[in-house]
Amino acid sequence: MPQPLDLVPERFPTPDPSALRTLGESPILAAIDIGTNSIHMAVVRIDPTLPSFTIMAREKATVRLGDRDPDTGDLTPAAIDRALRALKRCRSLADSLQAGEIIAVATSAVREAPNGRDFLIQVKREVGIDVNLISGPEEARRIYLGVLSCMAFEGKPHAIIDIGGGSTELILGDGQAARYLSSTKIGAVRLTAEFVHSDPIAPEELAALRAYARGSIERAVEELHGQLAPHESPESLPLVGTSGTIECLVTIHAREALGVVPNRLQGYGLSYGALGELLDRLAQMPLAERMELPGMNDRRAEIVVAGAAILYETMGLLGISEVVACDRALREGVVVDWMLARGLIEDRLRYQQSIRDRSVFALARKYQVPLAAARHVATLALTFFDQTQGLLHGWGTGERELLWAAAILHHCGHHLNQSAHHKHAYYLIRHGELLGYTETEIEAIANLARYHRKSSPKKRHESYQALAGKRYRQMVEELSPFLRLAAVLERRQAQAIRRIQCQYRREEGHFKLLLEPANGADDCELELWNLDCERPVFEEQFGVTLTVELCPGGQGF
Repeated sequence: MPQPLDLVPERFPTPDPSALRTLGESPILAAIDIGTNSIHMAVVRIDPTLPSFTIMAREKATVRLGDRDPDTGDLTPAAIDRALRALKRCRSLADSLQAGEIIAVATSAVREAPNGRDFLIQVKREVGIDVNLISGPEEARRIYLGVLSCMAFEGKPHAIIDIGGGSTELILGDGQAARYLSSTKIGAVRLTAEFVHSDPIAPEELAALRAYARGSIERAVEELHGQLAPHESPESLPLVGTSGTIECLVTIHAREALGVVPNRLQGYGLSYGALGELLDRLAQMPLAERMELPGMNDRRAEIVVAGAAILYETMGLLGISEVVACDRALREGVVVDWMLARGLIEDRLRYQQSIRDRSVFALARKYQVPLAAARHVATLALTFFDQTQGLLHGWGTGERELLWAAAILHHCGHHLNQSAHHKHAYYLIRHGELLGYTETEIEAIANLARYHRKSSPKKRHESYQALAGKRYRQMVEELSPFLRLAAVLERRQAQAIRRIQCQYRREEGHFKLLLEPANGADDCELELWNLDCERPVFEEQFGVTLTVELCPGGQGF
């Protein structure tokens, strides 16, 4: 069984909970999940002293963003209109409850649509909400956090399944760092659109749908099983189910089995056998009859058969006899992630606190990045950042973190080829599924690494065009020169430069860089020559004249 990555030292001080007092002693936060089928919002009150949160209100709207144009794959105008109206209602509710911050994430449908980013720009313009686009594995990670916020795993491995409209997330965790995170492109909306063309669904359509679902999820199940220890039996794994599909199926079963639906479905179990019988019955019903089932809304009735089929086939492959409902998922995970980022959770989720660092190092190890050299480049790049903050740039802690990640990973392109390895680095980072970062942040990290050598950012470059707006383009333009200089100072991978000191005389436009060699007898000829080659990019970006001085023993610092 793979061993967990070592925890890396904290690079940034953990904020004290008292820092939240600017938002009040009990901050109110709204978390929005823009999914393929529905938009969900939870408004929560956070108690930093426990730490925990209580849900004040929920909002849900079935907007069906997954009903995309069959020819272009674009989000349709009708779906966009439904989503905007739902988000305006969410905004109004959040404002009425005096939410100090609104955090929104978008998943499968927006990720895949060619006009997905245009939609997010429209949301910002018309609703005033910034939406973070997250990857499938990052979605799975936050679902895991949401489940952990209301269930105690007590160190025992659990499988978690979340069936959305466009994707299904399968997770393995024991209450600490997730052992396995996956996102597969099968969802209730997606499979209904692809396979269901008759009413009631024809047996051959159902058979094809089930076969496709089983074939699609099979690899994820095998990989999950591969993360179990020899003494951990796959069949004994508890399975936790989240999402509207599972809530709907459990509600139907509870009503029939108990005669009443519990006030809270949390912890209610649905057996594999009972699910199979329910799937068969739902598939034989016409849509109009499914709509008449108590608690079934029209939109859910259209896709519930596909959702039930995905759950049934996954449980069959897992060899698990029961799924237990959990009423917390992605939106609550967004809240937990917010709390982790502010240092409010240190015990049960202490391994999650450094998820960004661990994810970056995992990717670096995967592509055989020389870590000692990478760490030194990162140290030098952050020194440039810190010593020029407020002088050459005005970026803060968030951008500093992105620069750090790019510095650690900038060398990964060598894994593919020495030639144009900066371009390869962009590709590997962009598609490396870094956890803890939004898609926008991953794009920024990849661009920073892309421009650590050769050409500076150009409008004609596809990678540069992919950045989310003027702010991120400016950030890449201003921070990539720091990485360029740091990288050439470590070209020998020998930590030849012990430390640096920046001196800037604004009135003269003069920027002096002092270098202390690790070995006083080393003339650092290669480093000085490389710096001279990179000088024009730095000077042009900041409008300064750059001079360099070697200071053995740190004299002159």
